[in-house]
Amino acid sequence: MPSPLTLILVASVMAGFSSNTMATTPPQAAAPAPHPTGAQMPKGEDLTGKVLERLEASPYCYLRLKTAKGEVWTAVPEAKAEKGSEVTVANAVLMTDFESKTLKRTFAEVYFGTLATAGAATPAAGANPHAQGTQPAKVVKVGKVAKAPGAEARTVSEIWAQKDSLKGKSVTLRGKVVKYSKGILGKNWLHLQDGSGDKKKGTNDITVTSQDEAAAGDTVTIRGTVQTSRDFGAGYSYAVIIEDAKVIKK
Repeated sequence: MPSPLTLILVASVMAGFSSNTMATTPPQAAAPAPHPTGAQMPKGEDLTGKVLERLEASPYCYLRLKTAKGEVWTAVPEAKAEKGSEVTVANAVLMTDFESKTLKRTFAEVYFGTLATAGAATPAAGANPHAQGTQPAKVVKVGKVAKAPGAEARTVSEIWAQKDSLKGKSVTLRGKVVKYSKGILGKNWLHLQDGSGDKKKGTNDITVTSQDEAAAGDTVTIRGTVQTSRDFGAGYSYAVIIEDAKVIKK
């Protein structure tokens, strides 16, 4: 979606949320950290330079730029930026030792941001640069979602309550996708809610990463591995998260 992420493109974690999202918390806070598509990002910088090389890694592209500070690698959502053209990458945030699984390459340094276009306003510093790939634009009504069957099945509130004992273990969770961001740090990011948990404490929402796709409003069953105190850098910090999940839409 490394020490993800502006991606983490390198964002969607990224300040109040709607009634379906969690409140932003400090990296070491016990309350849940938000998905990379809602919190404030660290202040980035604008990088302007000539495109020397372009690498495709849909839905993003990597651009090697010749700038005033020398040659640098940047990563932006797919856009027209041909070799030889002059571009500006807005609110670029530095990531070190970032691995692109799509390209099968690790960048010692890469700046994640958004490509500024002529006549367009530059995104405010600290704003999420991946908001354009984030769903939904409207509030998703959750209601009460039936718990998945099986010994590994947990509700959202149970995962929060048992997170320490569940660390590193596989769980099954059925819930409604209240927010979805595609291709952040090489992963798709889902926020799941099932009607359980305490909204004020943030224990009503679980962040899930997957290679599978979904959409805001989908009711899905996922199976993945619980991890705790996960810090992907650049503000992507989670007290609890389910990683590498398989998604079944039902």
